[in-house]
Amino acid sequence: MIKTLTRIIAMLFGISFGYMISAQLIEFDIINVQGTSKYGFISGVSILSALLFFVISPFVSRRIIGLGRYLDKKLYYTPVQDIIAGIVGLIIGLVMATLLISPLTELPIVGPFLPFVANLTLGYLGYIIAISKWDDVLSLFGKSSKDKRAGQGVMTKILDTSVIIDGRIADICDAHFIEGKLIIPGFVLEELRHIADSSDTLKRNRGRRGLDILNRIQKEIDVPVIILENDTTGEGLEVDSRLVKLAQKLKGMVVTNDYNLNKVCELQGVPVLNINELANAVKPVVLPGEEMLVEIVKDGKEAGQGIGYLDDGTMIVVDGGKNHIGENLDVLVTSVLQTAAGRMIFAKIKTNPKAS
Repeated sequence: MIKTLTRIIAMLFGISFGYMISAQLIEFDIINVQGTSKYGFISGVSILSALLFFVISPFVSRRIIGLGRYLDKKLYYTPVQDIIAGIVGLIIGLVMATLLISPLTELPIVGPFLPFVANLTLGYLGYIIAISKWDDVLSLFGKSSKDKRAGQGVMTKILDTSVIIDGRIADICDAHFIEGKLIIPGFVLEELRHIADSSDTLKRNRGRRGLDILNRIQKEIDVPVIILENDTTGEGLEVDSRLVKLAQKLKGMVVTNDYNLNKVCELQGVPVLNINELANAVKPVVLPGEEMLVEIVKDGKEAGQGIGYLDDGTMIVVDGGKNHIGENLDVLVTSVLQTAAGRMIFAKIKTNPKAS
């Protein structure tokens, strides 16, 4: 039904096109026909044009459908501010085309077609220039979409392999601390599958855990998850480089716990969410002078030191705790050291140790 309707529309368009061409040829005496021959010529050209459009309509319709799918996919990943910028640029381009071409529409033969060509060309140029130079335009008014992008909308989150295997991303999503779509690139999924099929037991278990986490995110958590199976962005590069390229293309954020990838994203100007930084940020604040009960589990590097851990994994170095391994001690916090690897607390024994 749709194919038949498409061909009928194509034939009607062909008839109109043939009529317009033949009428222009006669009007400007390029074809000299008189009387009934004039109507016969117009009818013949119109019929030939209709047949031509009828023949090529399946090819054109396939291309139009393909273009529609491409635009649908493109718009799905395009930020709202870019769509608005494109519309503004398109309108400006169409206005300029109308103003420039209006005096030329009376030219023979090409005159009627100039508005179509001009609108198509200048409209497209206006759209492209507006998207690529939108920040520069806003900067003229003291604003920048880059500076306010995070506040204007929710950015797409692109997960890397390490953060999927880590597993905490599922709990973070479940707690509604992640907004927007989660993108799983096909090359990340392929890397997970490769790890899951590894002959090394540890790697195999890590890969299977990652696949289980993805399955949980898709089925149990109310967050949109999209798997880009056929994405070719940065094809031939390493996984981390492809992630950065994809984030730049989609104007999204990379979610990772890989320190090196974090640094690469910062160098490339790509926003990044580091799960380790989040974990450190939400740990309870401990101030010098606070008291706490700690179990000493092993001796420290320095003489007389004992090591204990809080429930969140924070290490506590207790001065004089070496002789109390396996005991619970009341300790007094003396200082807190924040490092790239996490937080470390230094303390001293306050009172006599208590039996566990």
